[in-house]
Amino acid sequence: MSVAITTSTFGHILYETKNAIAYITLNRPKVLNALNKCVIMELKVAFEAAREDSTVRGVIFTGAGDKAFAAGADISEMLNDTPIEAEEKTRLGQALTTLIENLGKPVIAAVNGYALGGGCELAMASTIRLASETAKFGQPEVKIGIMPGYGGTQRLPRLVGKGRALQLILTGDVIGAEEAHRIGLVNEIVPSGGLIARAEAILKQISANAPQGVKFSIEAVNRGADTSLDEGLLIEASLFALCAATEDKKEGTTAFLGKRAPQFQGR
Repeated sequence: MSVAITTSTFGHILYETKNAIAYITLNRPKVLNALNKCVIMELKVAFEAAREDSTVRGVIFTGAGDKAFAAGADISEMLNDTPIEAEEKTRLGQALTTLIENLGKPVIAAVNGYALGGGCELAMASTIRLASETAKFGQPEVKIGIMPGYGGTQRLPRLVGKGRALQLILTGDVIGAEEAHRIGLVNEIVPSGGLIARAEAILKQISANAPQGVKFSIEAVNRGADTSLDEGLLIEASLFALCAATEDKKEGTTAFLGKRAPQFQGR
């Protein structure tokens, strides 16, 4: 089922689907794609649309312009927040990153510049992170009297280790693409002009595989990361069993034995 949603639906982001890919683009380049409550709500609608659209096999998530993916929160909006308002906005941001992480379809963050604060947290929630040579990453919230609030204190240690994560969070340091790649925050560094093309190539490769197998693999990794090895293996076994019950499993194994390309239907 295709979802009836277009770019005109939004004021701060762009949404387009093409060749089984949903392109979600933060579109506030004059303020380095800064995040506010409205942007977070629009992103939620867009990612939910991509999740529900059966014609979409993956998402490319990026920022408009050549300076920023998202340079963090809109500081002017948070200036006079009460503690209750601050917690409400944090929970909205956390819900968005959880949605992205558990979309059931691969999300590739094409980081084309600054990914700071909430921008870094959105990238970390994505399945795969590609960075241009000029990309910058960081969680500098402590420098303005707050702390990461969209999952940065939880996802960054899981990606790069506790020690490195604490150093980045507590110093507020901003690191370049090479360092981000070295510590495992970034999957690949790609020349700026080829960022979207590389993301498309990866999604094309993933899309050739069984949609249910892809979905359950993402779920197994995400759920298993928070458990013991034994518990993770039980999760893997139960999801493997679900895969075994699909029509795509029958098609994939039959195609392999028949030495032909499989025709997966996502069932």
